Amino acid sequence: MSGTTDDPAKHTRFLADRMLGTLCRYLRFMGYDTVSASGYREGNTREDTLLLIRAQSEGRVLLTMDRELARRGGEGAVLLEDRDVMEQLRVLGRRGLIVPALRLNRCSLCNTLLRPAREDEISGARNAPLITPGMEFFWCPQCRKLYWLGSHGKNLEKRIKENILQD
Repeated sequence: MSGTTDDPAKHTRFLADRMLGTLCRYLRFMGYDTVSASGYREGNTREDTLLLIRAQSEGRVLLTMDRELARRGGEGAVLLEDRDVMEQLRVLGRRGLIVPALRLNRCSLCNTLLRPAREDEISGARNAPLITPGMEFFWCPQCRKLYWLGSHGKNLEKRIKENILQD
């Protein structure tokens, strides 16, 4: 689940427009520092300009489905034209921006780095499986959410690797 020293997840950071919420969560599961434009107030006429400024000032790749915004972002932006999240991931993989792996080190909701969960956090979480030897649990101190690699996570990892690597 962890990346190598050359792992782009340690260096590549993204800013996703508000139409890419699912992609944002997938990138976070994959360990990429990904900020969502959903945090901006809707209807702000300067949103595109604010996104461009933020992406440039924070060294983030701007991900967008907006052709004009991608044009304005130039080399620092990626236009994603397909609504299918797996196709979006394939585009990023082909460009060498991501490596398909489930790293489970960021909260899928808030982007905070996860830490190993304590026993009281595991036992107090709803729907947590019984602790079994070798099973790892992670905790988001911001959202107070528990993560673990169960069958859902393993299926997601398989789906990500199979879909990104196909041509």
